[in-house]
Amino acid sequence: MAPLLVGAVVLALDQFSKWLALARLVPGEPVDVVPGVLRLTLTRNPGAAFGLFADRTTLLVAVAAALLAAILYLLWRERRPSAPVAAGLGLALGGAAGNLVDRLRWGAVVDFLDLRVWPVFNLADVALVLGGALLAWEALRHQPG
Repeated sequence: MAPLLVGAVVLALDQFSKWLALARLVPGEPVDVVPGVLRLTLTRNPGAAFGLFADRTTLLVAVAAALLAAILYLLWRERRPSAPVAAGLGLALGGAAGNLVDRLRWGAVVDFLDLRVWPVFNLADVALVLGGALLAWEALRHQPG
């Protein structure tokens, strides 16, 4: 699957899931999905991962825009990336775009997935982590030595 298509699908799923969360969840009222494991808890994170750089929206928008530009440059430079690299870049592209849309729209990222042992997160965060892991795995796999 082409990286831009992966990114578009991730962005659409992320924004749709956040729309549902905003429409159906009440802040401060968690909903158990799998008791003891997964609940839905609507929050807005004005910072980055783990709440770092809270209320530094301009900085976080600039970082996200730079990440998107870097991904697009890599896609332009690597006309035919391997499947793991294409998937990783597409996931990262969609995840970064999803959280950027939130920051531009509301000044914070909408989070709702709550594992209770980790800060609340969203589908864009999942895509960013998976994309980064795929890219790191592919880079390590091709290390000389």
